[in-house]
Amino acid sequence: MDKILLMLQLQATLNESTNGEKWTDGITKNGKVINWKRCIYMECAEMIDSFSWKHWKNIDKEADWANLQIEVVDVWHFIMSLAIENYAQTQRGILEDLALNISHLSTFSKINTKNELFATQDETIQKIEFIMLDTLSKETLNLEKLISDFFDLVIMSGLDLESLYKLYVGKNILNQFRQDHGYKDGSYIKVWDGKEDNVVMKKVLDANSSLAPKALYAELEKVYQTLSKS
Repeated sequence: MDKILLMLQLQATLNESTNGEKWTDGITKNGKVINWKRCIYMECAEMIDSFSWKHWKNIDKEADWANLQIEVVDVWHFIMSLAIENYAQTQRGILEDLALNISHLSTFSKINTKNELFATQDETIQKIEFIMLDTLSKETLNLEKLISDFFDLVIMSGLDLESLYKLYVGKNILNQFRQDHGYKDGSYIKVWDGKEDNVVMKKVLDANSSLAPKALYAELEKVYQTLSKS
């Protein structure tokens, strides 16, 4: 539960920094409507492109499982945001209550076990589409089913709680870094010496998996400043 709670806290902090203190009302500080469900199903559509699903193009191309895992983490950002918003708007409780309820889901025990095995491409795509259906449904949001389907996807993607947490913290800090360096106004440089910032972030983490969030931010700053001056 501790890792779930920390991720929820990091996400709430990022959302407040990016969208303003009242983001759980569904409106940013600039008056723009927030639609977390749309964020989820659009990200899921991008996730499917990690596979060679097109029968008319690149039919022998290998699945990009590393990219899939990054996309899974991106979806997790949005699912947690939707869950926090839901708990706030329905007065179901605070972050600690949400974390506790998530830890009681039957699928939580699955991700809380070390895993590096991948499912088949077709099975994984089908699970991604289930998640899309969870958010596209006109029925009342079944938050528990959405999170359970997501945890199934975590396992199918060769991840577990520990690896999900590691990648999430890395991507969360990168997202904060992006916001602090002009992501919204378009001045941010996303490709660093020919490599997307996601790849650079993961490389920094792989080199030192024990880096604390603030230390990771500092490492990204050092790399980015070198890039900006070149």
